[in-house]
Amino acid sequence: MVKVTFVAHDGRRFPVEIEPGMTAREAALFNEVPGIDGDCGGQCACATCHVHVDPAWIDRVGRLADDSMEADLLQFAEGTTTESRLACQIKLDDRLDGLVLRVPEQQY
Repeated sequence: MVKVTFVAHDGRRFPVEIEPGMTAREAALFNEVPGIDGDCGGQCACATCHVHVDPAWIDRVGRLADDSMEADLLQFAEGTTTESRLACQIKLDDRLDGLVLRVPEQQY
């Protein structure tokens, strides 16, 4: 199991566990983490699973590629940073065990 901690904008922490190979979006939805909607079903067609990767983890997760569909969607999300990613695009494996993701106050 891969452990991921989602941190809400108000500081509440939601530690979850999920099988390797699943996405951070699935980890949030399957464990009812508030603030992650994932409206498009994980198809990278919306930005309602926007998260901020904790700076200590961003290099391991990988930064947003400028020329990606993910970057195109995140340009419309509110409050993006250099650590912004879509949870549907973060595939979890053992090297990400302990990952910390921050959930923005709102999703659009």
